[in-house]
Amino acid sequence: MASSKTIRIGIIGTGFAGKFHVECLHRIYGVTVEIAGITSRRLESRQAFGHAHQIPVFDSIEAMLPHVDLIDVCSPPYAHEAGILAAAAAEKAIICEKPLTGYFGPTGADEKYRGDKDSKSKMLDESVQRMQKIAAAVRKHNVFFGYAENFVYAPSLQKEREIIEKTGAQILRMTGEESHNGSASPVYGIWRFAGGGSLIGKGCHPLGGMLYLKRVEGLARTGKPIRPVSVSARTHQITRTPGYRDVKLIRTDYHDIEDYGFMHVTFEDGTVCDTLTSEVVLGGIYDYVEVFANNHRTRCYISPTGLMDAYNPRGEQFKDVYLIEKASTKEGWSPAAPDENFTIGYQAEIQDFITCAVTGTRPQSDLELALDTTATIYAAYLSDERKGAEVEIPQL
Repeated sequence: MASSKTIRIGIIGTGFAGKFHVECLHRIYGVTVEIAGITSRRLESRQAFGHAHQIPVFDSIEAMLPHVDLIDVCSPPYAHEAGILAAAAAEKAIICEKPLTGYFGPTGADEKYRGDKDSKSKMLDESVQRMQKIAAAVRKHNVFFGYAENFVYAPSLQKEREIIEKTGAQILRMTGEESHNGSASPVYGIWRFAGGGSLIGKGCHPLGGMLYLKRVEGLARTGKPIRPVSVSARTHQITRTPGYRDVKLIRTDYHDIEDYGFMHVTFEDGTVCDTLTSEVVLGGIYDYVEVFANNHRTRCYISPTGLMDAYNPRGEQFKDVYLIEKASTKEGWSPAAPDENFTIGYQAEIQDFITCAVTGTRPQSDLELALDTTATIYAAYLSDERKGAEVEIPQL
């Protein structure tokens, strides 16, 4: 690191995640942050992003590495591994957006490739190999690793963490969901770029949050995290069913992914959690985690949080006003997000990562959570291929 109180950040990726990471980095306290570089695969994208945010632009990760202390991986999932491995080899700290990695088809896969028709057993095996490679590199070089799962850092989930730790609670079951119409990523809906559909693109959020809470419970009570051991799952392509009536309100142009998924996870202590995830929903993003414990019950609202409702009789009036992610209209009543970077967990996430990277401490969301979440999801895809049969989750 440049010093004990200064850190230079290099960002990979100029999309939705790159934008809010920049916004959050500008609001970090207690550490001097310098956004020292930006790169992405497309020349015009990185130049435009660098110009807009006054960040030095680099042609490649390798060119940027000597100028930074930490690499912030905000690229699409298929490009995560390359950025992580390059940063680890250069002994740079790492933040990686979710999902960690996955299976993106055989070498040279093009638009003819269909992930929904490919072997899920092969996907699980190759994803495990990718995760083992990433974990080995991070551990070999002993670099900081933050897994950017914002559900972990949402204010409601952090309050639940406090309740679990202070009361010695045992979580008996949980239900979590992320559903909204589509994605901000231009390559979402294409397996070879995204690594899957609803299960991995959206399910990683509530699943990661719930796996985190069981880890917290285990660490608080016995000093050892409680980990997932098996999963049963189903997925569907609802908008492709013969009877689907398309009234042009729900996105349907996915190439080869599912638009609905369900995962039932069993933990090593016999307790369970259920994850719902979907593209087939109107009215904006719908994120929550509900906890049923032996001594309390909580509903953790992620988005919408209920802080503000706005009524707009004419859509044109709010054309330049951001209300909430993925709302299909701004007319009528809308749940508005006064500061989504805070309410959805982005700001606390980045603060924790930067502070921990500088002080050498462990973040709330780390490599182990990333590995368990990704392994669970690809085991879930194999379960779906087997019509919902229970599948053992690889322990990495």
